[in-house]
Amino acid sequence: MSSENLPQSTEQQLRKPRVAVVFGGRSSEHGISVVTAGAVLNAIDRTKYDVLPIGITTDGRWALTADAPERMAITDRKMPDVDQLAESEEGGVVLSVDPGSREVVYSEPGSVPKVLGEVDVVFPVLHGPYGEDGTLQGLLELSGVPYVGAGVLASAVGQDKEYMKRVFTSFGLPVGPYVVVRPREWDNDPQGARKRITEFAGEHGWPLFIKPARAGSSIGITKVDDASGLDEAIEEARRHDPKFLVESLLRGREIECGVLEFEDGPRASVPAEIPPVTSHDFYDFEAKYIDAASGIVPAPLTDEETAEVQRLAVDAFEAASCEGLVRADFFLTDGGGFVINEINTLPGFTPISMYPRMWQESGVSYQELVDRLIQAALDRPTGLR
Repeated sequence: MSSENLPQSTEQQLRKPRVAVVFGGRSSEHGISVVTAGAVLNAIDRTKYDVLPIGITTDGRWALTADAPERMAITDRKMPDVDQLAESEEGGVVLSVDPGSREVVYSEPGSVPKVLGEVDVVFPVLHGPYGEDGTLQGLLELSGVPYVGAGVLASAVGQDKEYMKRVFTSFGLPVGPYVVVRPREWDNDPQGARKRITEFAGEHGWPLFIKPARAGSSIGITKVDDASGLDEAIEEARRHDPKFLVESLLRGREIECGVLEFEDGPRASVPAEIPPVTSHDFYDFEAKYIDAASGIVPAPLTDEETAEVQRLAVDAFEAASCEGLVRADFFLTDGGGFVINEINTLPGFTPISMYPRMWQESGVSYQELVDRLIQAALDRPTGLR
């Protein structure tokens, strides 16, 4: 019997739903995930929900952490981390993989494990591999625990930029030129891979962007103006992912659009524009999170352009079989057409992030956004759907 069909006890019916906010993780986006968790914890309505913060350290330990959003902020340009918040240096949290039980157990060496009670829904705010890429979603599916956001397939597609582009292409969505270099190719024939990249540059022109295939928050991306900078850029990308992409520069405006699932299906927010960042070479990690470069919401587009980018954003959401939420990123090229760059199935969710700002401008406050995502997850069964 699946967990969604199990009869509820009187205690379950009377108590508030318990939300486990899971954050941190093993990826290079650990710090920004902690910042996101602080914002979400601040926004959850404690009169409606009980909250259990669970942090995952950079080495993969699930830790019981303080419910202290004020300690999860960027301070003096430094990112917070789970180790600073963990209640123990050794204690670990375990979620049952028995779909008939949603209990969370906490244990420390030399102590009797302690049952912390059942979790009704997980709000994962993990960015990047080992969290946003379908791995955590698979664990939650095995456990029979509902969760916020995309399922296993959509999360994996949304994380891997190669297969994301392949899916979009198959659905007729406009995608820019790119080249993929897989680990085996680079390890066995780096000279051949470089030749392929320079031939790509000869066809599409410099500069190029070298980026990890499965990372986000603009981490590991380098803009390369000529062949002399290739090796250093590739090394930087491969620090985060052995598979990397090469993309040509698309000249135009950067436009983003949020998608949120409502009872009648996905809807698009007003779009935003990311203006050129004069203090940075492009809209990189520091521009986004450290220097808090701001976008323009709503984007100064014509009614026709707004309608088109909203349509494409919802089409991308549907093409990847997404659930819950997505931020879709586009270029409005100098030629006048939109090209989709990527989607984020767990977009930046900090107070300055574009996704909440776009929905705020669309009439959905941050608190309402968080509540809507939790309620949608509680109403959606796990398993095939």
